[in-house]
Amino acid sequence: MSPKKMNAGRRSSSIPVEDSSSTEPALTQRSAEAHLRTLIAKYAASHLRLINGVRRWLRKRLPTAHEIVYEYRDCFVISYSPNDRGYEGVFAIRANEEGVKFYFNRGKGLPDPEKLLHGSGNQTRWIHLEAASTLARPEVASLIDEALARNLVPFELSGSGSVVIRSAEKKQRPPAGPGRADSGTSKAVKKKLPKKATDAPDAPSSSKTTSRKMSKPRSKKSS
Repeated sequence: MSPKKMNAGRRSSSIPVEDSSSTEPALTQRSAEAHLRTLIAKYAASHLRLINGVRRWLRKRLPTAHEIVYEYRDCFVISYSPNDRGYEGVFAIRANEEGVKFYFNRGKGLPDPEKLLHGSGNQTRWIHLEAASTLARPEVASLIDEALARNLVPFELSGSGSVVIRSAEKKQRPPAGPGRADSGTSKAVKKKLPKKATDAPDAPSSSKTTSRKMSKPRSKKSS
């Protein structure tokens, strides 16, 4: 057999090896998307088209943003962040069957001549979304542009974002701002409220009060 035929045979018998490092992220993303679809069906099935439309709008505007997903007792939140830390997100979607809200995670202080922003927290403000086209309204677009201009952590100029599931907090209440834990809120959740006023730490025990009142008549009978 000639060398050319031998080389041709070797080339034809070679099997391409799939790079596991390139397929693993793809599998992870498909799994994350599937999980997010499950959350939408669970908490906000009637707003599926609206949520998908808002996600498409934001991905077009911020193609490198990461969607950090949190699950809570009665809703889910997607924070749009330049990295995988939701608390550094600029915007967020919060959805349940009652509706869809669009959050400005550092909305306090944004110029709002139309008085569109709701909320009174230390940082976050939000608006109701009736349609994805709401984000394109001039007065809303101005808020979005200003929020991006004030953002301290820049988004990447190239590449694409990913979906990151952070569902470990599903047993907690939603924080004061989507994707951002609030220490005061978390302490309030963990602290057990007294069942009665007399159960408060500084209140006297009801059993001690009863024993003092009953001790007097017993002393009279003995005398």
